[in-house]
Parts: sequence; structure tokens; C-alpha cells
Amino acid sequence: MSAEVGVKILIVEDDPDISDLLRRVLESDGYAVETATDSAGALKAVAEGAPDLVLLDVVLGGEDGRDLLVKLRQQSDVPAVFLTGRGLEMDRIAGLRMGADDYIVKPFSRGELTARIETVLRRSRPSVAERRSSGSALTFGQLRIDLTTREVVREGELIELTAMEFNLLAFLASSPRQVFSRQQLLQNVWASSSEWQDEATVTEHIRRVRRKIEEDPDHPRWITTVRGVGYRFERRGHLTES
Repeated sequence: MSAEVGVKILIVEDDPDISDLLRRVLESDGYAVETATDSAGALKAVAEGAPDLVLLDVVLGGEDGRDLLVKLRQQSDVPAVFLTGRGLEMDRIAGLRMGADDYIVKPFSRGELTARIETVLRRSRPSVAERRSSGSALTFGQLRIDLTTREVVREGELIELTAMEFNLLAFLASSPRQVFSRQQLLQNVWASSSEWQDEATVTEHIRRVRRKIEEDPDHPRWITTVRGVGYRFERRGHLTES
């Protein structure tokens, strides 16, 4: 398995042995690798080096990697993957809610590490919805989703979404009223499956998108739940493509 030329990964790990092991594995797969040992170094590396993905240990000596992720999300939507020794569902969900794109539990094999990184990188590319749409924007009443500029506007207000939040919304909105299961969304939006990624990832991203585009996230107007099946985007007002 070889990496796309020019793809850069930032490893944030305070243990030099683990950091060196990860670096050697990723470089052997063709990735350009940079390392940091603490929050200050990681934030500087992201600001100056623009990595394509951050591989982040939850425990960084006396620091908490989750606190670093919060700071990171304030300046960038670069894909971030947590490395952790804690595999409880509540820990994974907590990490996802803080903005992580995936969560790898130690110990893991080289194959799992590289496959997960490849999947996260692949799904950070333009979404299936964007590739298949004949128009550049979808408009539902006061909600406009521009597939070219990757901007979402509701009632004249620009809504800030992360790359994956936009991909999810664009995919659902491209097929109004069609119901998608969490498994189908993992396959089509994340280019993944439940064998590699927890379906809680979908649930959490749906929650995030609702919080940003819905007037009342507890009673969503646009993205509704079909109990026992999955989610669908409701067509409210006239749909136009431009």
C-alpha cells in the first residue's frame, strides 16, 4: 500500500519510542512525516506546515490530547485521529464529540493503522454528493448548500461546518427524502464500514450538523431520524440546482 505523493502526517506523541515507530511505519508507506511532542509544538506545526492528517495520542505526558484537539479545532479542520489505550464506547464518543475523525485503540496492528489513516484521508476528499451532482448548489427554501465553494447559508447567515460535516450534509441533501442507514452513510460519506469504524461516528456527526443548521436541534426540520433505519434529508420548500 503506497501513499499519495505529498501527503503529510503530523504525529503528536511524547514517547520517543512510539513516535519513532509510527514515523518509520508511515514513511515506509510513502507518507511525509513530521512529529511534535506537546501542544505548543503541534499547534505550531499545523499552522506552519499544513499537514493532511494529525495522529494524536490522548495522553501527552502532563497534557491531555483532547484539550489539544479543542485548540486545534479552533484553527483548523485538518483530519485528526486519536490514539488511545481506552476503548470504552463512552471514551470514543467523547473523542468524536470533540472533533476527532477516528479513534484507534491500542494495541493495534500496522495494517489497521495504515488502513484507518487511508480511510480518513480518502473521506476528507470531495464527497460523493459533490461528484455526482450536476449543479454547483442545492437550495431548499432559506437553506443553500454550495457544492463548489463548500459553503452553507441559512437565512442569509453563513454556517461554519467542518469538512466531514459538509460532506455528510451534501450527501443527504443530494437525495432528499431517501433514507440512509448508518452503515450506508459510513460507506458513502466516510468510505468506511462498521468493521473499521464505529457507527457512533455517524450519530455524532448528525448531532453536530443539526446543532449548526437547525433552529431547534431537538426537533429537526431538515435532517430527521427514521426510527430503526437511519436518517433522511427533508425537502422543505422548493429545491433548485444552480
